[in-house]
Amino acid sequence: MAQNNTILIISNSRDLHADMMAPLLAARGQRCFRIDLDAFPRDYQLSQVFLHGVLHAQLHHLPSGARVSLDEVRAVWNRKSGEFAFASDDLAPQEKAYALQESEQALFGLLYTIDCFWMSHPTALRGACWKGEQLQRAMCHGFRVPASIVTNDPQEARAFLDALPGEGIFKSLSSPLLGADRVADDECIATGLATTLVTADMRACLDAVSELACHFQEYIPKQYELRVTVIGERVFAARIDSQDDERTLVDCRDMSAEIRYSAQRLPPTVEQRCLAFVHSYGLSFGALDLIVTPDGDYVFLENNPCGQFLFIEQLVPEYRLLDAVADLLCKECA
Repeated sequence: MAQNNTILIISNSRDLHADMMAPLLAARGQRCFRIDLDAFPRDYQLSQVFLHGVLHAQLHHLPSGARVSLDEVRAVWNRKSGEFAFASDDLAPQEKAYALQESEQALFGLLYTIDCFWMSHPTALRGACWKGEQLQRAMCHGFRVPASIVTNDPQEARAFLDALPGEGIFKSLSSPLLGADRVADDECIATGLATTLVTADMRACLDAVSELACHFQEYIPKQYELRVTVIGERVFAARIDSQDDERTLVDCRDMSAEIRYSAQRLPPTVEQRCLAFVHSYGLSFGALDLIVTPDGDYVFLENNPCGQFLFIEQLVPEYRLLDAVADLLCKECA
């Protein structure tokens, strides 16, 4: 690789994945530059100059003194978002609102000029984040999806749930945190809601659906669940024996339950379906959640285009997912 070829990492200061990636890249002799969005623009300077038909752009990390010219960037790992931080912590509300808008324009107007390999480009990520569209696309790629409804019509919700052959579930479209991560602690009224079975008490409150569109699905009986991580052309399927513990029967994300995780080989048709689904968005990374039914059917739940994967590497040690990401970034950067 050329001496100055650089991998740009875009994340925030709380991202353990990015923290652990830096030494892997260094061990491969790969130069990288990291932007922590929750420290921008406070800890960074940028320059974007258009002169005589030529663009000159660079970033400077003030605490370390590191600099990068954007024409040296050959690969970008776009990991996580973060709220901007400013040198002045006493900005008036309108001042802060304007500063946020201008900072977003300045930074992403600069970053979007980088013509290289992205894992993954923000425009692709934006297009891949809509859960309703994901279900439609998954069906088009041959996946079975649960019977589902998104509605703010209480009568529609009630009729859908009544028509199900079994139980129904409620799950959020955006985040199970219910916005708790976006308000101050003293403003938080609930810490979140996992995927949950619709109870009689919930049915009695369905008129509240008129306030906000809600997402209901049929409950799919499970043999086990899968977290399928796609990295470039590689597929890593982790089996999750969620039915081994009452706490994870409906939602396997309760990490206090010591359920089994293991490597799983997918049928070739399912593996290709996962690859085709992720790549159809122009993404080079995806973390898909699937159910395997007692009859061995594969059911699509959702794709996380910037999903967490370090917990899979920790629970299934033979999957070297960080190395797989590092290898792909270095290959594209060469």
